[in-house]
Amino acid sequence: MTARVLIVDDVPANLKLLDAKLTAEYFGVLKAASGPEAIEIATRELPDIILLDVMMPGMDGFEVCRRLKAAPTTEHIPIVMVTALDQSKDRVQGLEAGADDFLTKPVNDLALFARVKSLVRLKMVTDELRMREATGQRIGALIGTSTERMLMTEPGRALIIDDRPTSLKRMSEALSIEHMVTVAETPDEMMQLATIGDYDLLIVSLTLSDYDGLRLCSQLRSLESTRQTPLLAIVEEGDTPRLVRALDMGANDYLVRPVDRNELVARCRTQLRRKRFQDYLREKFQQGLELAITDGLTGLYNRRYMESHLGAMVDEGLQNGKPVSLLIFDIDHFKSVNDTHGHAAGDTVLKEFAQRISQNVRGVDLACRLGGEEFVVVMPDTDMSFAMMVAERLRQRVAEYPFKIEGGNELNVTVSIGIGIVEAQGDTVEKVLERADAALYRAKRDGRNRVVAEAA
Repeated sequence: MTARVLIVDDVPANLKLLDAKLTAEYFGVLKAASGPEAIEIATRELPDIILLDVMMPGMDGFEVCRRLKAAPTTEHIPIVMVTALDQSKDRVQGLEAGADDFLTKPVNDLALFARVKSLVRLKMVTDELRMREATGQRIGALIGTSTERMLMTEPGRALIIDDRPTSLKRMSEALSIEHMVTVAETPDEMMQLATIGDYDLLIVSLTLSDYDGLRLCSQLRSLESTRQTPLLAIVEEGDTPRLVRALDMGANDYLVRPVDRNELVARCRTQLRRKRFQDYLREKFQQGLELAITDGLTGLYNRRYMESHLGAMVDEGLQNGKPVSLLIFDIDHFKSVNDTHGHAAGDTVLKEFAQRISQNVRGVDLACRLGGEEFVVVMPDTDMSFAMMVAERLRQRVAEYPFKIEGGNELNVTVSIGIGIVEAQGDTVEKVLERADAALYRAKRDGRNRVVAEAA
């Protein structure tokens, strides 16, 4: 995996050393020698990750980090603080400023490359989700929303495993102030709880006495239900090889023993914010997909979805030797509803009509709004007699129960229905649509409020 890395340091020798290390691993390198220059380059070039020195004259690394995280164009770029400071309070200050991690000088090469690759992977996921959301907003399928509301409005749910009672108690007590904490007694219980529970954070000790913590991390990352859940690893100081393996497996962050209470809370808060932002983007993307295939007024599938799925349903039916029936509905004299009572009343009728269709067809049937006052129901594994029965039931449900509109008024509405059926090899979607449409035309010509099947 390669990426563009911006390194920021006011000491030329440090810049040169990091540049050489990253270039040797085939990373693209950008360089800045001061805070203002770093902000300017980051805004213009949008690197994949920033390695930021803390101690710089004028604008220090903490201030640079705060400004980058406050700007919409750069807030999602991962930032790793590179510093000679090794006090916990300095790390907490950096995390609160928005930093994603810390590396202490002199920088260990294994830890450096593992951390860069891990954070770049996370950024790639976020970038993909953000691009989908932006596309949805451009085409009007999504509405832009402030993300602040969904980041920290509710407590998170954390699941922890650690076989050191004192350490476990300290972590649980520290996190319980802000979050709901569950403790797993064994790796098997951890897997079971993580699989069935909707957790926001998994905390795993890599030094379990009776089980390989790395294997547990691997198992959690291999399951669909826990693959996207942030994973925080607890590692012994100096155990770089194990830490690198954990990051390669997909651990999002780590803490070194002895675990500092404030750093634990800060790192968990960072992971929770990132998870909720990604959950938000995924949810918006799903909404965009649903909006693209559903009719905004009635909630039924739209014509585009029907046309893309009808062919597959017909082919599957023919392959299995089972008929597929297609019902086309047209609300009688619908134009007069709009002309007499207004378009709001017409919309109310369309929504209620769609509900009556949904309530009277099976879950396997495909109900769509074709456009205007025309609707379609595709019924797999359905012969003509059963399709006629369903169509007649729907016609009666429409005709017998008036539609309520605004003002307490009621409208008597009827519907004409045409039926087409596919049951022979060589038949096509176009032909069955034509036959059903011809049957619908006959139903309207012969007086409306009736069901007509295609001609034999």
